[in-house]
Amino acid sequence: MISLAARDIEHAWAKFVFTGIGLGLLIGVTLTMAGVYRGMVDDARALLDNSGADLWVVQQDTLGPYAEPSSLYDDAWQGIASMPGVSRVANVTYLNMQVRLAGASVTRDVRAMVVGVTPDGPGWPGQPPYLVAGRHITRSHYEAVADVATGFALGDAIRVRRHTYTVVGLTRRMVSSGGDPMVFIPLKDAQQAQFLRDNDAILEQRARTAANPALNPPGAPGVVDAVIASQSTNAFVNAVLVQIAPGADPDAVAEPIRRWKRLSVFTRTQMEEILVAKLIATSARQIGMFLVILAIVSAAIVAFIIYTLTMGKIREIAVLKLIGTRNRTIAAMIVQQAVALGLIGFVVGKVAATIWAPYFPKYVLLETADAARAIVAVIVICVLASGLAIKAALSVDPAEAIGG
Repeated sequence: MISLAARDIEHAWAKFVFTGIGLGLLIGVTLTMAGVYRGMVDDARALLDNSGADLWVVQQDTLGPYAEPSSLYDDAWQGIASMPGVSRVANVTYLNMQVRLAGASVTRDVRAMVVGVTPDGPGWPGQPPYLVAGRHITRSHYEAVADVATGFALGDAIRVRRHTYTVVGLTRRMVSSGGDPMVFIPLKDAQQAQFLRDNDAILEQRARTAANPALNPPGAPGVVDAVIASQSTNAFVNAVLVQIAPGADPDAVAEPIRRWKRLSVFTRTQMEEILVAKLIATSARQIGMFLVILAIVSAAIVAFIIYTLTMGKIREIAVLKLIGTRNRTIAAMIVQQAVALGLIGFVVGKVAATIWAPYFPKYVLLETADAARAIVAVIVICVLASGLAIKAALSVDPAEAIGG
């Protein structure tokens, strides 16, 4: 069988190859978009894996602590720890914010999730394989462990709200569901950073409290002092992370906590559904729309290119019809040309996506299964897109082979 693709490569290789490269870059963008979605899902699962929790106990009627705000008293863990099937518990706070690197010659902000943790409890990143350099937090204040994605180094001074922390350890792949790197600080410091107001707001609140007769009754100065003292302390966390005993059923352990502690409890399966099906659902639909648009654009490009290349060989096709070549043979040659162009594009796109994926600010996960589905989709699109060129080729009059 005569190969139109081989003829194009032989006589007009630059046009054919560069067309394949252009199509390949478009395919590379498509693979990258799919990789961005896969990366978002992997970030969500990494967040749950890194927490080390089997159950998440949060404020009642909320989807916290990752999808919605959640606030519960920091002594709630004591009652949870005594529930049947519970092995270990730990309070935790989460706060997305800008963390400032303060140096002698450079100051820059990094978007991060600041996590308040209790040493050696669930959610604690102080042991391998998460800790890749330095040590875990040993002091009760002003030490931090940061993920390497923040760009911080050991010994760096970082500022969280009003206080400065020294980076004493580095972790890897400790990220939020949105892909922000994590910075771990002691729980008490994190509670202040999340819930405590600035000094001016505190002074204004004290003045308002003192001016309220109900809180500052005449002849009882101790009342207002007690109220102010209660307003100056924070007794809240975002969640309690729970590890269950070996062999225990997560649902069976969660039910008594929901019933008797009047709190919401989520298992690993439920929390993963919240993160994937709810938190990133809108982003997933948006990426899906982009993939559909890119597929349509790719089909249009292939159809245009194959039609143009086919129209450039009208006389050759007329000769083939004149010597008795069957229509299906001519159609097969055009399809072969379209598929060859698509395969060149796929190879270029796969290589391009692999090269530029590590430089994206968000994690891009390129899966082999997605590549396999992509090559099937490329072949199908190329076959369908060649239909216009096939229709034009089969309508050629054999007389054009001997015409002027």
